[in-house]
Amino acid sequence: MKLGKALREIGPGGAWRYGVGQVKLTLLRCLLLPPQLRTALLRLFGSRIGSGALIHPVTFSNLYRTGLKGFRCGRECFIGEECFLDMADSIILGDQVTLSARVTILTHINVGYRNHPLQRAFPARTAPVEIGSGGFVGAGAMILAGVKIGAEAFVAAGSVVNRDVLEGSVVAGVPAQVIRTVNNRH
Repeated sequence: MKLGKALREIGPGGAWRYGVGQVKLTLLRCLLLPPQLRTALLRLFGSRIGSGALIHPVTFSNLYRTGLKGFRCGRECFIGEECFLDMADSIILGDQVTLSARVTILTHINVGYRNHPLQRAFPARTAPVEIGSGGFVGAGAMILAGVKIGAEAFVAAGSVVNRDVLEGSVVAGVPAQVIRTVNNRH
């Protein structure tokens, strides 16, 4: 039975954390909260969020791993609607970071159960994602596990970022490539 296998892999503690996380997600999704109250609720659930942050309805997944305490967001951040934030590891946003609508941030890779035939070639791993102060991520972009985006870097809409982005860089494409720098940072 699939459910039994999943429970064996995450264990009873993981199952408990998953259930508690689902209750938190339900509260965040079902309550028609203005962004200021959503931010207060996220803080209550363990997130560290700076003053003036504006967080629209987003989806958090894998809360049974780091929980919402793994979500850190600096002052005056803007997180657009329908962003997908994978909390298998930490997501750390500096001050004045903008995530446009439908940005996806992944903090893990896992092709399936421990005995999946691809596990040897693609072992499960988690790694935090960090976006430096003043960073901008355009609509529909995807940031992969372990990526660090430097301060005041600009990620164009629809890009897939699979490696670190230097401070002040402008990246675009699939995979994202540097197309120029801003503010004479380099």
